[in-house]
Formats: sequence, structure tokens, C-alpha cells
Amino acid sequence: MLNYKQLHHFWTVARAGGIVRAAERSGLAPQTLSGQIATLETDLGVSLFKRQGRGLVLTETGRMVLDYAEEIFRLGSELEEALQSRATGRAVPFRVGIADVVPKAIAWLLLAPSMDLPEPMRIVCREGKFDALLGELAIHKLDVVLADSPLPPNMDVRGYSHALGESTIGFYAAPALAARLNGPFPARLDGAPLLLPGTEASVRGPLLRWFEAAGLRPRIVGEFDDGALMRAFAEAGAGILPSASMVGEQLCRQAGMIHLGDADGVTETYYAISVERRLTHPAVRAISEAATAKQKFG
Repeated sequence: MLNYKQLHHFWTVARAGGIVRAAERSGLAPQTLSGQIATLETDLGVSLFKRQGRGLVLTETGRMVLDYAEEIFRLGSELEEALQSRATGRAVPFRVGIADVVPKAIAWLLLAPSMDLPEPMRIVCREGKFDALLGELAIHKLDVVLADSPLPPNMDVRGYSHALGESTIGFYAAPALAARLNGPFPARLDGAPLLLPGTEASVRGPLLRWFEAAGLRPRIVGEFDDGALMRAFAEAGAGILPSASMVGEQLCRQAGMIHLGDADGVTETYYAISVERRLTHPAVRAISEAATAKQKFG
């Protein structure tokens, strides 16, 4: 049976980058740590470290074991935190990273199921660049990241992408601007002022290809990394807003915008990215299960 105390010593040494530094941080003698790891290697029948110069580096098997150890001790810490919160009646923290290309209204729709759980939940939202949020996810500062694309294959982050749903893309304009556009859709978009998501938005490429295939050349008057800022410009009449149809009714009802039509064949998919394949955080499970029950948005 796996000795978790020895595994913890291995985890400590691997994270510290060496036995001496691990000993300084843990207060244990280097000989104790070295002996515990040697026993673990013997029990497992594998080598976890190899010598490189005057130091130690992980073997390929050691890196695999470290991945599992990271998840084991992260879950242990999460369990301890959840039990302490329940015992004291405190809300369980739910730390969410939201890529800045995800519209705020969509982030709310995706996260709403986590607010209806029987146990008290305290949601902590961090917005930022996708890559930076993935870095925080990797070191367990976040429980999940919401994005408009799955985990990139070239990212040095161990994680899993859970599709939450997809939406068609529609075009919306302030009433005064919509009144100036002549002809039927989509021809009325030709030469019209268009607001475009920034280069990091996954829907940007499909939208530009859709315009090209339709023979349309709108005037791009603005590009935005922040979806909320792009919406503010659209509400002021600066240009046409491409937006997920799942929030189209809200745009028309609350912001008074006019739905011009949809980009046929262009969709945007939203993902919850976690460091675990099997979701354990109750709030992450809630948003994933709600998305599964409602397979398609928009």
C-alpha cells in the first residue's frame, strides 16, 4: 500500500527543487528526507530522481508521480478547507478565473448554478488574460477557469477542458445605427461600422471568414479585448456588435439594441478548465451538470 507520508516527502523535495532546500523548509534532516524517498522508490520499484551534476532532477516516472501527488495533496487541502468551513458555518470559497474575452452576461449565466447550492458558497471572480489565469490554475490559486476555447495543447499546464455549451453569433446595433443600415440582412452589413473582438477571442477568425465567404466588407471601427467595453461602444451607437445569441434577448430588452441577424454556421463554445478530470468542487460540478442538462445555448 502506498505510504502517503513518504509520498509527501517526495512531493516536498520535488517542489523545493532539492533535498537541502526541502530540508530547510520542512525542518527535517536531509538524511531523513533522502531515506524516506529511497524507501518509497524501493516500495514502488521505480526511480523518481536521477543525478544531474551536483543536484537531482525528476525522472520521467518521477514527473508522472509528481502530477498525481499534486492532485492528491490539493484534494486533501481542499477537503480540509471544506470541512473547516462546514464546521464553522463559513461559506466554501469558489475561486473562478474568467478570461476577459468572455462576456460578463455569459459568465453570469454559466456560473449561476453555483449560487443555488444548499451549502453556502462564496464566489471569488478574477478576470484576466487566458494564459495568466491558467498559470494561477496550475498552482491552485483558482478552482476553475472560464474561457471561450479549450486548454491549448502547447501550454505547459496539466488540466482538462469541460465544454459548458455553445451559442450562435448574432449582430446587434443601437436603434439609430440600425435605422441607417439599408437593405436586407446580411447585405446591410456591407460597409457598415463593425466592432470586432480582439485577437485572443476564438470567434474572431470564424467571423472574418464568414464575412469573406459572404462577400461582405464591413468597416472595422474598433477592436476590443474586453467584451464589456465593446458592448458599451455598441450601446453608444459606435458600431455593430457581434455577440452570442444566448444573451441577445438581454441586449434587446435591457440595452434597447436591435437584432440584425445571425452569422450562419458561426458558433462560440464556452469551457470550464480545471486541473482535475473528475470534478470534485461542488460549485464546479454544479455548473458542469447544469450545462450537461442544457446541451445547447442560444
